[in-house]
Amino acid sequence: MTTPVLTRPRILSGMRPTGALHLGHYHGALKNWVRLQDSHEGFFFVADWHALTTQRPSGDTLARHSYDMVTDWLAAGVDPERCTLFLQSRMPEHAELFTLLAMCTPSSWLARMPSYKDQIAEDPELATYGFLGYPLLQAADILLYKPAGVPVGEDQAAHVEVTREVARRFNRLYAADAPVFAEPQALLTETARVPGLDGQKMSKSLGNAIAMRDEPEATAAKIRTMPTDPRRVRRTDAGDPARCPVWPLHQIYTDESTRTACETGCRTASIGCLDCKQPLIEAIQKEQAPWRERAAALDPQQVKWTLELGTERARAVARKTLREVRAAMGLAA
Repeated sequence: MTTPVLTRPRILSGMRPTGALHLGHYHGALKNWVRLQDSHEGFFFVADWHALTTQRPSGDTLARHSYDMVTDWLAAGVDPERCTLFLQSRMPEHAELFTLLAMCTPSSWLARMPSYKDQIAEDPELATYGFLGYPLLQAADILLYKPAGVPVGEDQAAHVEVTREVARRFNRLYAADAPVFAEPQALLTETARVPGLDGQKMSKSLGNAIAMRDEPEATAAKIRTMPTDPRRVRRTDAGDPARCPVWPLHQIYTDESTRTACETGCRTASIGCLDCKQPLIEAIQKEQAPWRERAAALDPQQVKWTLELGTERARAVARKTLREVRAAMGLAA
């Protein structure tokens, strides 16, 4: 009697290539990817087409950013032996499914997306067909691999819901008897928002980020210059951690006993702000050390080869799905 082969549920997620990643990327996405790869079949892609909806990169900027980003994925512990890593722009299958889904997706679904409305209000130049169609291309990215779940932050949950609606409508119109697509679930990250050096959400564009591979001295310098409780003007003034931009990072990085000691010391003015920051500095540096070590051991060609192999592996899955979609829509094989 043979033992049945157990298949792992599939997940899919991607990131726009912005170069080297920061702590917000790790806790908002990568940490979840690394955790899920033990129990799921992971497909993770470089969303370089999506980057073009809001950027005008020059020369080889986009390619360099892509490889820098994937280096951080590998440094964080994403394992290409257990996951498939690939480049969106090397997969014309994504564009084909996007086109086919566009034939049955109401344009009003796309125009109602809050991110679209908000961003074109700030920058009318973004009012392109590509940016309007961003959620549908994202739906194609997901549905092409028929994942059970999509690891995302709360700010992306609406896009997964649009994907579910697109899948539901396609099945109803073209495949009611034998649905082609399952509706994927959003798998939310544990850490919804990582604060930056100024207390706002960590972001490269705001200049408030700590990079995953920052050197220890750079990490220490950034945290030491962080603003603290604005009402604690003098060392002898009692403070309140709830007013301090440093405190949310403590809640992510330091253990309960350290937080208790820092909170008590702050409220009683028995410690200064630099005393409170030091254990946080050490905790972040400890997390960063293995990332820098793994990244230093990676040959740039190894990173490129990893993406080449992953792209071919992803293509085999994507082509199978497209054959089913074409058949359902009555297109020639």
